[in-house]
Amino acid sequence: MAGTVQHARLESPSARARLKRGRQPHWQALVDGKVHLGWQCWKGDPEGRWILRRYVGLGKSKNSKAVAKYRTETLGRADDSKAADGIRVLNYEQAKAAAEAKVTTPGGDKIERLTVAKAMELYIDFKRNEGLSVHGIKDLNSRINTRILPELADLVVSEIETKRLRNWLASMAASPAQTRPKDGKPQYRSAPVSDEDVRRRCASANRVLSILKAALNHAFDEGHVNNRDAWGRRLKPFRKVDAARPGFFKLDEARRLINASSPEFRSLLRAALETGCRYSELARMKIADFNITIERKDDTEVEVGRIAIPISKSGKTRDVTLTYAGLAFFREYCAGRTGLMFTHANGKPWQKSEQARPMREACKHARISPAIGFHQLRHTWASHAVMNGMPLMVVAMNLGHRDTRMVEKHYGHLAPSFITEAIRVHAPVYGITELEKVVPLRGGG
Repeated sequence: MAGTVQHARLESPSARARLKRGRQPHWQALVDGKVHLGWQCWKGDPEGRWILRRYVGLGKSKNSKAVAKYRTETLGRADDSKAADGIRVLNYEQAKAAAEAKVTTPGGDKIERLTVAKAMELYIDFKRNEGLSVHGIKDLNSRINTRILPELADLVVSEIETKRLRNWLASMAASPAQTRPKDGKPQYRSAPVSDEDVRRRCASANRVLSILKAALNHAFDEGHVNNRDAWGRRLKPFRKVDAARPGFFKLDEARRLINASSPEFRSLLRAALETGCRYSELARMKIADFNITIERKDDTEVEVGRIAIPISKSGKTRDVTLTYAGLAFFREYCAGRTGLMFTHANGKPWQKSEQARPMREACKHARISPAIGFHQLRHTWASHAVMNGMPLMVVAMNLGHRDTRMVEKHYGHLAPSFITEAIRVHAPVYGITELEKVVPLRGGG
C-alpha cells in the first residue's frame, strides 16, 4: 500500500523557501493518500518545479523487500522567483488544480502498444512544454531522427528486449559520424579507426542513449507502459569514454585573439570571454539584458553588473555576474543603444554558424595554431575561473549548470600544468638532506 508522507508547507514561496533543497521533493497528500503534489528545487536553482505522484502498486527493492511504486510527472515551474502565468509558471493553487484535474479525468488516455516513434513524439512535446529552447528542440529532433527512429521507430515499447537495444547501441558506436547535410542528403565521415575515434563515437552513442532512456522513462511515468526493465539497469552506456573538454586560450592568447579579430567580431569575442556565454545566447542578447545594481559591502556601495539570459540551452533562465572589467566593457558598449546587443556591421543579427569563419581568421592572424573554436571561449572563462580559485558552485551558476558535476568533469582537469605548479608551490617541503650525504644508522644489539 502507499506510504504516508509528511505534510509539507507548499502554499507560498516564502514557506517553500524554508524547505531543504536537493534531490528529494517535499509532498502533500491529495487523494486517499495515493496521489501527492510535490515541490522539488535543486540547490542553487532560483525556482523549483511542481510534481504529481501517483501510487501504482507494490514492487520489490534491490534486497527483495516490498516497496511502494509511484509514477511521477512534472506539472510546471513554481512561482518561487517569477510571477505565475498559469501555463509554464504555476502558483500553489494552480498546481493543485492541475494535479486534481489529471487525477479526476476519466481513464482511456493510456496508449496501447505504444511505439518508439510515438514515445519520441510525446517526449519532444513534453520537453517543449517544459521550456526547452528552440535550439534544444531542434538538436533533440535531429538526434532522434538520425540515430533512433531509423532502427527503432516501429518497435512496441512494452515488447522491447534489452538485447535489441544493446545491438542498436553497439551498431551506432561503430557507425561513422554524421556531418552537415548537403543538398538535403546526410553526409558521413569515415568509419572510426583510431582509439580516439572509437572513444568519440562511443561518447556520442551514450548521449543518444540518454535521450532514448529519457523518452521511454517519460512514457513509463505517463502510464503508457507497465515496466522499464528492458532499458533500465540492464542497458548500460559505454564506460570511461567521456574526456575533459580540451582547448582553452591562455590569457596572452586571448588578448592576441581580440586584437587580431575584425571590428564587428571583436565585441562578440570580448563578450564571450567576459561572460562564458554560448554563441547562441550572445546572438540573442539584447541591450536591455544588461543591468547594473547597487549593493552594499562593508558600508560601501558597490556597482554590480549582470547579464540576464532569458533563454538558455536547457530552457532555464539565469543571471551572469560580471567582473569589474566586464562591467566596464558592457557599460561602454551598451551606452545609448537599444535592440540586439551584437550585430554585423550592416545591423543584421548573427545567425547560426556565422561565427566559425571569423573565428578561424582571428586565430590565424593571432598565430594560434591549431585554431580553436568559438565554444572554447566558454571553456576559457570556466578554466581560468577554476584555476584562480573561484568556488565550483559559483562557476556552475554563472555557466547555467544545475550543480558542480559538469564543472568538475569538464573544467577541473583542463590545466595539468597549473596543478603541477600548485603542488610545487603549496605542498610541504621537509628539508631532507641529499641521500649521498646521509650516514646510515647502525642497529643496536
